[in-house]
Amino acid sequence: MSASVKGWCPGALRPMQSGDGLVVRVRPFGGRLDAAQAAGLAHLAERHGNGLIDVTSRANLQIRGVSEAGHRLLLDGLAQLTLLDPDADTESRRNILVTPFWRDGDETQALAAELEEALADSRLELPTKFGFAIDDGKSRVLAGNSADVRIERDAAGGLLVRADGARLGRLVGRGEAVNTALAVASWFIASGGVRDGRGRMAAHLATGAELPETLRGDAESAPIMAAARPGLYPQGAMIGVAFGQMPHATLNQLSGCGHALRMTPWRMVLSEGKRTMPSASGLITEAYDPALRVIACSGAPRCREAHADTRALAAALAPNIGAASRLHVSGCAKGCAHSGAAAITLIATGAGFDLVRGGSTRDEPILRGLDCDDIIRDPSILMGGH
Repeated sequence: MSASVKGWCPGALRPMQSGDGLVVRVRPFGGRLDAAQAAGLAHLAERHGNGLIDVTSRANLQIRGVSEAGHRLLLDGLAQLTLLDPDADTESRRNILVTPFWRDGDETQALAAELEEALADSRLELPTKFGFAIDDGKSRVLAGNSADVRIERDAAGGLLVRADGARLGRLVGRGEAVNTALAVASWFIASGGVRDGRGRMAAHLATGAELPETLRGDAESAPIMAAARPGLYPQGAMIGVAFGQMPHATLNQLSGCGHALRMTPWRMVLSEGKRTMPSASGLITEAYDPALRVIACSGAPRCREAHADTRALAAALAPNIGAASRLHVSGCAKGCAHSGAAAITLIATGAGFDLVRGGSTRDEPILRGLDCDDIIRDPSILMGGH
């Protein structure tokens, strides 16, 4: 096992080298950390990393600033917390989003555990970004998040399995859901969906690939729920993490009340059963906080690929972004923090910032080489004020 793989979609067993050391991604089982695991992760981040913890768009946590020597000790700590897979291949397949709005007694956690076990037993050679979603509430909350095979419900409450990019899914019995999801993933591989180790389901279907009749269906998924925001829900307190990063002390504080944490792909965590909103630096507790309108990657100097300090710029611009808009500040053209389109995208380059409106880091900029200080002095340039 290599302790450092540059450019890899990181895991715990295959971390990624960054500007501040190794990035070690932890994938909580069932999308949930009990209070002891959360406290343990905070301790490990302080002891073996630089104390910074990312909350990712794939509902994972990343411990930053880990040294090569400290990586082995960190893995030992993760194993003691039962947060480690037996091998790197199993870890890479276990890419599962779980709705945070499940209730005790429903089937979400059982489905997640069954899918995790089935993926561990399988030998599917899936792309590292290929993922599954368990979004089985009365309304869907993960429809806008990255996943290739989705376990959902229809309006009547029946379970269905749907390939991402397909409008309709196949109704299944409870005992069929996981096997059907894996069958869709197997078809994706067999039908040529993987090329050079990459591939996504929606793009594969868009090229004309057709699911076999045994995996197609005519069931329409349940309606989509309004976007989650910080605040109190029946399941607990939804808490935002500014720019998706917090110090270890904040995670330790969140775990200190004995509440489990449910992870989300929205750079928020749900503190299970908590009935009051916490207060700590870097946490977003107001539903319409301007910080929710901006996305920024780690940026320089934390990432060796980044050309600028993205978070300082994002924080300065957040109050100027309209409530219905979204700003993405990326340290380079890779767009690690957000792969999709945003109303405004700023891409750092060696010659300044490039500006894309209504697109992503992959789209053609309308302006190039903007100076950071000029943008802060006159943000109207982002909205077409010049």
